[in-house]
Amino acid sequence: MTLSSAMRDSTPLPLVLVAEDNEDNRYIAATMLRHVGYRVIEAATGSAAIRLARSEKPALILMDVGMPDIDGWTATRTLKDDEATRQILILAFTAHALPADAVNARKAGCDGYLAKPIEPSRLVREVAAALAAGTAWPQS
Repeated sequence: MTLSSAMRDSTPLPLVLVAEDNEDNRYIAATMLRHVGYRVIEAATGSAAIRLARSEKPALILMDVGMPDIDGWTATRTLKDDEATRQILILAFTAHALPADAVNARKAGCDGYLAKPIEPSRLVREVAAALAAGTAWPQS
């Protein structure tokens, strides 16, 4: 299902977990995703992200890498090592925008990488594309 077709027929879009410790960033991402029809849950810490991923089974997680208690890299590895949650798409959602950071995202098991700041409409497009493709890494 495409984003535009879901919006036309009002079919609920998948559940997305926004795991972000910065309240403003979390609010903006969650609001934009809700605006187009995604169901959204939120976590402000790595441990909350792991707990919600295990209990709610979102289709996709936007995972900030610099969260308190458990960082996003560790949370991602924990979820990807767990058979019950490894199928969840995880996009690193980070202000770390160096080429090495994308490499670290792959090593941690992320299915893609989005650098902040990101224009809200681009965020929505990237989430939709990742869900449609099963990854946000360039296909080659």
